[in-house]
Amino acid sequence: MSDSTSTWWAQSKSRSQATTAAFLALALVLGGISYFVWSSPGSQVSKALSAAVDAVNPLAVQNAVLKKGLSSAGTTIASQKRQLTALQKKSLASQAATAKLLAKTQQRALTAENALAAAKAQARSLTAALAAGAGGASAGTAAGGASAGAASGTQPAGGSTGSVPAPITAPAKAALLQPANRYFGMYTEQAPFNWSTFDATSAKIGVQPNVVGYFSGWDETFRANAVTRAWQDGRLPMMTWESRPIDAGNDSNVAPDYSLPKIIGGSFDAYLHQYAKDIVATGLPLAIRLDHEMNGIWYPWSETDGSGNSINGNSAGDYVKMWRHVHDIFQQEGANKLVVWVWSPNIVNNVPADHKVDGYLASLYPGDAYVDWVGLSGYMRPPYKPDNDFTFDYTFGPSLTELRGIAKKPIMLAEVGASETGGHKAAWVTSFFDGLSKPENSDIIGFAWFNLAVTSYVEGVRATNDWRIDSRADSLSAFIAGLTRPEDHFTLTPAK
Repeated sequence: MSDSTSTWWAQSKSRSQATTAAFLALALVLGGISYFVWSSPGSQVSKALSAAVDAVNPLAVQNAVLKKGLSSAGTTIASQKRQLTALQKKSLASQAATAKLLAKTQQRALTAENALAAAKAQARSLTAALAAGAGGASAGTAAGGASAGAASGTQPAGGSTGSVPAPITAPAKAALLQPANRYFGMYTEQAPFNWSTFDATSAKIGVQPNVVGYFSGWDETFRANAVTRAWQDGRLPMMTWESRPIDAGNDSNVAPDYSLPKIIGGSFDAYLHQYAKDIVATGLPLAIRLDHEMNGIWYPWSETDGSGNSINGNSAGDYVKMWRHVHDIFQQEGANKLVVWVWSPNIVNNVPADHKVDGYLASLYPGDAYVDWVGLSGYMRPPYKPDNDFTFDYTFGPSLTELRGIAKKPIMLAEVGASETGGHKAAWVTSFFDGLSKPENSDIIGFAWFNLAVTSYVEGVRATNDWRIDSRADSLSAFIAGLTRPEDHFTLTPAK
């Protein structure tokens, strides 16, 4: 057994050594052949390799040329963009200058018309006096006395030569309700308490608004300086007055301390009486947009959530009761002779289906005796529905039809704007002014543009919308063109 095993192992080892030697010899032969084939100048493999290398080199050269050309093209495009931006700025500046000139011309014409009307009125008065037998002398004396009184009124008591600051004046409420031309209003971050953004945007338009919008909450007392500062610049202040704290977020419609039943029940009567007294003390008019967009479901003064459930403890009919209660207190204090009451629902496009049914919006209307203007909040904003054609009629048409069926009052588009998202803004702005020029919309007495960029949730989608008039060059250009068209009948006040 052991002998046979020893013999087998010796034989296997011998065979293994022979196999290894043969493998090494074969490897040397193959290596030599390969070296000869690859190194031989005339071999096909060498030629193929050389051709491949030659083919790669031109591609590398072409690639370098292309890169250089691309870099040059990029530089050219950047230069052209700068030139285009400069041209756009120049064009917009020219457009704004033209708008400002138009505004100055309109003001001169208005001044001349007023002077002519005053002269005619004086002539009629003198004619009537002469006809009554007053005589030229007494008429002249009366005229001279009035002139002397006006002159003496420019000096303070005591004979000082110093000038008296001109009192802040404003038109009567009756004149404000039915303006000869349309209002152009604007909201900015801090106006009327700070005019920097307001004036900067006005300068880009060439025309300054004659309405300034701002917000106030029911935890604030009446801010008389908002009204006086507005009228110092000849602007009607329009306050959106929200029955909740001023710093309340727009992500909640719950504010139990400010429910409609509590307001109706008298919890805020002392506050409201004092507020009205403070308005009377200024002697200056203002528009109040009380608890706007009440037909939606996002504010604590809405009645129901679209499914019949109460919002903030409110019930159907409470909104009208609340409005009338506030109005009645102002009437008691004599404030209603100064307040333009603006009832301003949201456009009906995106409110719940239950809030679109016939009669729902009308159920929120306080009545003609309690409202001076009807208004609308309306935006061109995402998310966009498939049928949205980005026009004035799509945005406002159905709502205007409802408003006109409820009341025959002047209509103020009290809060409007358009988002840059989607690239439709410039076209929508053009359509907006086209819509205002239509005869059927002659009852629209103006608009107030929400000139801010805001991040908010709409239908569960978080988005930042740039509503600003000057958000892009084409949007600003479309706005200036529309505002200054004669057929839109806006009061044009030159920018500072």
